[in-house]
Amino acid sequence: MRSHEVVPGRTIVAVFDHGEDFYDALDRTCRAHDIRQGYIPTFIAGLAAADIVGTCERLDNPDAPVWSKVHVTNIEALGGGTLAYDPGTDTIQPHIHLTVGLKAHSATAHTSHLLAATVQFLTEMIIVEILEPPMTRVRQTELYDVPLLQLP
Repeated sequence: MRSHEVVPGRTIVAVFDHGEDFYDALDRTCRAHDIRQGYIPTFIAGLAAADIVGTCERLDNPDAPVWSKVHVTNIEALGGGTLAYDPGTDTIQPHIHLTVGLKAHSATAHTSHLLAATVQFLTEMIIVEILEPPMTRVRQTELYDVPLLQLP
């Protein structure tokens, strides 16, 4: 277990518009407000399409992460995540999870890591900036190269 007290900064409310790329809109929002790290306590979204981590195949190693994707369309979503900063590339590194309901299939739900998405109608998001300590992601070679959040 690792933990660290954080110093919160500003709280930003962002609205992504119909047709926007989810991660591009998130990046532009963070750049517009000079947010380098933080967390997203919640967001709601209508998404035309999304790629989420998942598979229908048998897993050779159930303990290993799944790197394949499932494509879903015409969905409602609820999610959250964290934003770390990579000073080497001057980019934010979001880690977003969400639950999506497939509207055309009795709102059948899927929950996983978001890889890509296109906004349909709206995304309404709350972003809480974290001023301190630095939050980065470091790939853990002993854990299947998963990039984990690092605090001092």
